[in-house]
Amino acid sequence: MGASHTPSPRMPSAPPISPAAGQPPVPDREATIQWVTWWGLAVNLALSPTKLAIGFFASSQALVADAVHSLSDAITDVAVLVGARYWSAPADADHPYGHGRIETMIASAIGVMLAGVGVGLGYRALVTIEQHHASVPGWSAFAVASLSIVSKEALYRWTTRVAWRIRSSALIANAWHHRSDAFSSVPVALAVLGTRLHPSWTFLDHVGAIVVSLLIIRAAWRIVWPALNQLVDAGTSRETRDRLYTLVTQTPGVRSVHAMRTRHVGPGLQVDLHVLVNPDLTVREGHRIAHAVTDRLLHEEPEVIDALVHIEPYDQADETKPRT
Repeated sequence: MGASHTPSPRMPSAPPISPAAGQPPVPDREATIQWVTWWGLAVNLALSPTKLAIGFFASSQALVADAVHSLSDAITDVAVLVGARYWSAPADADHPYGHGRIETMIASAIGVMLAGVGVGLGYRALVTIEQHHASVPGWSAFAVASLSIVSKEALYRWTTRVAWRIRSSALIANAWHHRSDAFSSVPVALAVLGTRLHPSWTFLDHVGAIVVSLLIIRAAWRIVWPALNQLVDAGTSRETRDRLYTLVTQTPGVRSVHAMRTRHVGPGLQVDLHVLVNPDLTVREGHRIAHAVTDRLLHEEPEVIDALVHIEPYDQADETKPRT
């Protein structure tokens, strides 16, 4: 006997954002993602050509590398804008579990793209580290790097706050792309400052570019690894499973629980489990308990978007069965 609740799937909507914070109220998850990402795209499209031009004319290879990073950030903004239209679509006959995996795939793509940018920039910096610089990077390079640090860190904080509120893995990945851009501008600024103070230390510009690439690769790993875990159906954490177990066992009529399985689909968690009940209950009573368990999981655990409950008769031997 089993009971399944399959919404379309349930996607948490973002609470209204105060206009006083400079944002209009947004009614749903997709609109929130679009709003935040458009702002990120605007900042990236302003920063990347500025960094590229000043890096070229100010003779800063590190700043040119940083410009490429900002440009890749703009590309991932576009990927999120396009992808949000698809992963927000409700479940249909061809995709009965919804389209949430599209969001995970885009998060993975963002991470892979970021890793490629980091490796490429690091390689270029290494093979040219002994090249002589015709001139020392100018103060304009320091100024634009400082501007990038401030603007991209602010963008990261805003995007992360919204991403956690609506539980968007792609938006979190994009937020980390913003922060990696801010971090990558720090060694650029330090390299320019060092070469201005000691003009013979032009190698610092290359060192700065290498540090930028390592920071980019680190950010890529933090994006790709969780996304890949979701794509291969890795379960949720032990802490979350224990919390789910407690919720279910506290439901009236439930004697025990075992064979609990979880997997992530986009921003949510799917759960299936076996619930053991009094063997003398009627089918109708068992069905009622299954629905009570499902409703409790959906309403009391924000991460859960779907639950499948299988009813089994309880006996003392079931106490030895593993919970998960």
